[in-house]
Amino acid sequence: MKLHLVSLGCVRNLVDSEVMLGLLAKAGWSTTQDPGKADIIIVNTCSFIEPAINESIDTILELAKLKQSNNCKKLIVTGCLPERFREEIVSALPEVDFFLGTGGFDKIAHAAAGGLTDSSKCLLPDPNLASLQPQNVPRIHSSPYIAYLRVAEGCDKGCTYCIIPKLRGKYRSRPFEDIVAEARSLILSGVKELILVAQDSTYYGKGLSPSIDPCMLIESIANISQNVWIRILYGHPESITGSFIKTVVAHSNICSYFDIPIQHASRSVLKRMGRKYSRDDLCRLIEKIRSLDPDAAIRTTVIVGFPGETDKEFQQLLKFIQEIRFDHLGAFIYSDSKDLPSHRLSGHVSEKAARERYDLLMSGQAKISLENNRKRIGEVVKVLVEEKGKNNMFSGRSAFQAPEVDGVTYVNSNQLHEGCFANAKITDALEYDLIGEAV
Repeated sequence: MKLHLVSLGCVRNLVDSEVMLGLLAKAGWSTTQDPGKADIIIVNTCSFIEPAINESIDTILELAKLKQSNNCKKLIVTGCLPERFREEIVSALPEVDFFLGTGGFDKIAHAAAGGLTDSSKCLLPDPNLASLQPQNVPRIHSSPYIAYLRVAEGCDKGCTYCIIPKLRGKYRSRPFEDIVAEARSLILSGVKELILVAQDSTYYGKGLSPSIDPCMLIESIANISQNVWIRILYGHPESITGSFIKTVVAHSNICSYFDIPIQHASRSVLKRMGRKYSRDDLCRLIEKIRSLDPDAAIRTTVIVGFPGETDKEFQQLLKFIQEIRFDHLGAFIYSDSKDLPSHRLSGHVSEKAARERYDLLMSGQAKISLENNRKRIGEVVKVLVEEKGKNNMFSGRSAFQAPEVDGVTYVNSNQLHEGCFANAKITDALEYDLIGEAV
């Protein structure tokens, strides 16, 4: 029996997908990249913002048509979409045979075998009661060279624009020993870059008894091997401490890369968002990072068009970005929904105004990114080579480039291979990408 799985959304969703594939492989299933040859199709969905919801629904409907025209026996939808819309989604998508929420990923093998479809088409266990990923759960990894290492699940922050606590439950840290053991296993399997992820990675350990400092975790992982990069994504301005910064900077194999989603820089907007820091707090944090490592890469994400955002407040955000000059920046247009606390705020921004602000912000960041990249011309940087292209041109990433969200570094060489580290002298720079020669 063959299955085909589509994973949508963030890399935390990808970890869930890899764990499900491992459980299904253990139960005797084999995977196929061709959905037309699958006996069962699984779609692991995202519903964080409206575009993600639309992508999930479009993917489901497209695969439902394929199911009808082939020998596929079952279409299963898992993850955030059924968790958010619950029984409502059952009537809205009759093409789907079974829905499984975020608290039920461990039931996927039973669902595939048809053992959960007798009483209801939708199983939604409480995410707060779901077991955290245990140490011995197999994973089918999507990349041979990089692996995402989940350190916690859920979130306690309660930002007014965010649905994650409802979808994933309260913040729960994985046991320290489980994470380190998984890291060691991944490194032994040949992974070259381990990326620690959670909804708030730098908050790790607070819910454990006794609590564990995240510095202890990343230091323990870094000490396993000096030949593997360690990267931490999804930090939070409130939980990134001075000791955390010093720990990152002190280890050569921990990427000096700080992912700090600020969301905004206006005090009034941040307050409406439920973010408990100010512009001055952000300035002090970034100044601390750059004082300890002037070459550190800093990435952020922001939201434009949040309810009540005035032209003046947007200009405050724009000015802040121009002053800080982030190495990488992603932006979202505010996505409204009736089940969000921010929906009840006054002064909703029109779609046209929000789009104009987004375009203005991203065009400004493109200039900053190009100027930052041009400063690297002549530098020699270490690159993890990931893919071979045409004419001896390889693509990979430096320590200051995270996969998927940042640019890449192209390296010209006839002696490299995928999965190796290489030194490259940067010869040219684009808005987001770098070009170099192997040295």
